[in-house]
Amino acid sequence: MYDAQNANLNLVSTQRHTGGWLRWFRRNRGRLAAPLVLLLLIFLWAALVSWQEYPSFILPSPALVWQKFMAVGRDGSLWLHMGVTLLEILLGLAVGLSTAFGLGYLLGKYRSLERIAAPYIVASQSIPIVAIAPLIVIWMGSGLASKVAVTGLITFFPTLIATIVGIRTVDADLHDLMRSVRASRWQLFWKLELPAALPVIFGGLKLSATLAVVGAVVGEFMGASAGLGYLINLARGILDTPLMFVAILLLVILAQVLYLSVAALERRLLRWQRQ
Repeated sequence: MYDAQNANLNLVSTQRHTGGWLRWFRRNRGRLAAPLVLLLLIFLWAALVSWQEYPSFILPSPALVWQKFMAVGRDGSLWLHMGVTLLEILLGLAVGLSTAFGLGYLLGKYRSLERIAAPYIVASQSIPIVAIAPLIVIWMGSGLASKVAVTGLITFFPTLIATIVGIRTVDADLHDLMRSVRASRWQLFWKLELPAALPVIFGGLKLSATLAVVGAVVGEFMGASAGLGYLINLARGILDTPLMFVAILLLVILAQVLYLSVAALERRLLRWQRQ
């Protein structure tokens, strides 16, 4: 009798434990999908290299890329190059986004100004950044300034358009209500226009954050002595494909971190929408 009771208690405990794991899995299956897909891709990559027996200068195995990452990580050169690229990205974002937001607010408020400026803005964006980057390097040199300028240019347009559209989505009746209570220009902007436009603006910010990585690398391709783009050029010249993979994967991680940072800021600032 005593053994039967113990067995029943153990069975109930096991069922509760299993049920808890199932509930946890259902709640977090969306978060688990990304790492599981990543593991599957790494497995398929390793299987392809093993099956086709590619030489390392064509397609290195994941293990070889990891060994290269550890080697350049230990000597500190990798973190130096990543720090240079990150600095270029952050400064380029600061310049590009601040300019885009200021100009976008003016163009969103005054349609006559947009009709004057729009053809020139569109013309500037019709030129591929890889075509204008060499000119920027010639004019500004191969130092930090040219990389910041290229990054600022490539991040400018998405945030500009998002700001214009966001400012114009503000309800006209709410404008009239704020004016009826004698709200100042600053109060109108801070209490009405900015909160109403933020959901649209964040869409442009997410795109700009990922494009900033592209801008920094394009600038480094045109001429640099440090940075992940420079490291890719260096690895290409000596056929060090594992090193190229390391630099490319770090660029992907930087883009992911920037995107997720903007998304986290969006969730924090737009909590009032969910509430």
